[in-house]
Amino acid sequence: MKVSRGLRPHKNATPLLLACTVLAAGCAPAPREEAPTDAAAADVMALPEGASSAAQAIDPAALRAAVGFLADDLLEGRGPSTRGDALTQLYLARTMELLGLQPGGPGGSWLQPFDIVSVEAEVPERWTFLGPRSGLNLDFWDDFIAASGVQDSQAVISAAEVVFVGYGIQAPEYQWDDFKGADLSGKVLLMLNNDPDWDPDLFEGERRLYYGRWDYKYESAARQGATGAIIIHTTPSAGYPYNVVQTGWTGPQFELPAGDEPRTQVHAWVSEEAARRLVELTGHDLDELIESAHSRDFMPVPLDITTSLKLENTVTVSQTANVAGLVPGSDPQLADEVVVFSAHHDHFGHNEPDPDGDDIYNGALDNASGCAEVLSIAKAATHLPEPPRRSLLFLFVAGEEQGLLGSQYYAEHPTFPAGRIAANINLDGANIWGRTRDLTYIGYGKSSLDALVDAAAAAQGRTVEPDQFPDRGSFYRSDQFNFAKIGVPAFYPDSGTDFIDRPDGWGRQQLEAWEEEHYHQPSDELTDEWNFEGMVEDTRLAFEVGLAVAEADEMPTWNEGDEFADERAAALAQVARDDEPVTPTP
Repeated sequence: MKVSRGLRPHKNATPLLLACTVLAAGCAPAPREEAPTDAAAADVMALPEGASSAAQAIDPAALRAAVGFLADDLLEGRGPSTRGDALTQLYLARTMELLGLQPGGPGGSWLQPFDIVSVEAEVPERWTFLGPRSGLNLDFWDDFIAASGVQDSQAVISAAEVVFVGYGIQAPEYQWDDFKGADLSGKVLLMLNNDPDWDPDLFEGERRLYYGRWDYKYESAARQGATGAIIIHTTPSAGYPYNVVQTGWTGPQFELPAGDEPRTQVHAWVSEEAARRLVELTGHDLDELIESAHSRDFMPVPLDITTSLKLENTVTVSQTANVAGLVPGSDPQLADEVVVFSAHHDHFGHNEPDPDGDDIYNGALDNASGCAEVLSIAKAATHLPEPPRRSLLFLFVAGEEQGLLGSQYYAEHPTFPAGRIAANINLDGANIWGRTRDLTYIGYGKSSLDALVDAAAAAQGRTVEPDQFPDRGSFYRSDQFNFAKIGVPAFYPDSGTDFIDRPDGWGRQQLEAWEEEHYHQPSDELTDEWNFEGMVEDTRLAFEVGLAVAEADEMPTWNEGDEFADERAAALAQVARDDEPVTPTP
């Protein structure tokens, strides 16, 4: 068993105490180059007294200590409902307690526990498809990955017809319907990843929407009554290589307990090469099918192929928990409103070993780094002379890697009503390569938070860029999405790409290389090469944006016409109804 280089080899709980102590202590702040301050930017921000001084508490030592503990082998990859998960929850809660925060969970607790269902499927080594003249066997792992869509002992597809359904999208606002009323009950749907991306006026062009996400695809197939759904993987359409599917979709798969929602029996992926062989069984050409899907007039294409598959499932119900700490607001009129800083604390635990036999998915960048940032922001908040007007909630959610489960649970059971959550600032994957001239803002252009982020960046002498990899649909891939779905404006800061003292293009190369080599792999570990200077600057910016929201007279709003604006209006209306005085009955 290897030991992460962030801490010495562990023999007992000493690393936990060390990390807590380093984070909570008033470490000497790292030197900060003073950037020109734009007067207009300062007016927009309206930060509370002492904010700049408090931000200096965010320093490299505290960030490294937290990452070093959370990504250590002791925590075994922080898989849901494991000993590492419990240690993670304990560490986060005790660190916030040491910082002087109050418990932020329900009933005065640090934790918001919830049930999760683990479904581990035993998948056959081969999946057989029968065409009119011949058959095809696809090999598990190399050609296909399959997981159960149901929380039962078996998931079964029995002699089902395979139908190509293009992107599998129904989007009335774009006059788009890939199903055209076809009866797809009991069928297996073969579908493209992503959403239509060739026209900037259609599905917002290269910027991937929720329609392009795998979870939408499976939900869409289930609404059609399909028994199975197969997504064709390509690296450009997924935004990550096939090995991410291999590691992420094998082993135990976690979900919230099933309700009465429609479900397919099997969720599957196939490689592009396997998909080509599959459609060739009946003389079709995959490129021609894809071309036909590039039209509103597309009609589902029965492939004259049938298939059967049975997965034997081990189903286990267990618990994990969100962890929450609170800094109550100082304004009696606004303290019942809150700014939520969030980060997910889970990763993949033990999973498929790499060539060296390492099977611990430490998740240092994803997302021990985000947890470290939120803890450091909490530490900075305690350095303010007085708390901000609104409350601050520091929320570490579970199960993000399994489908945003912890933030979904919180959104369904919030400790503050949705209409009183002023904003969500979500930190997921920090900058580990150094200082940048820019900041990437996932969700830029969607809400009035833009002005605050622009102002905070200007005060650092930096610029703000929208999502620099818009085809990956990042806004719908992390926990801010569940806050947005209940109407909460959200800011998801990501690493810039214009690195100081580096040649043009260097930043994009680092980000793409990291994704190719380390994303959701055992090699996502803390190393001596990590540069925390950019992480410090980004974290201070997120802290100041959150403070500006907490101090403002009005809460942020979605821009007119945004996809989440109606949910915000409904949440605010519900708060208004709840606040109406009760008229005594005569």
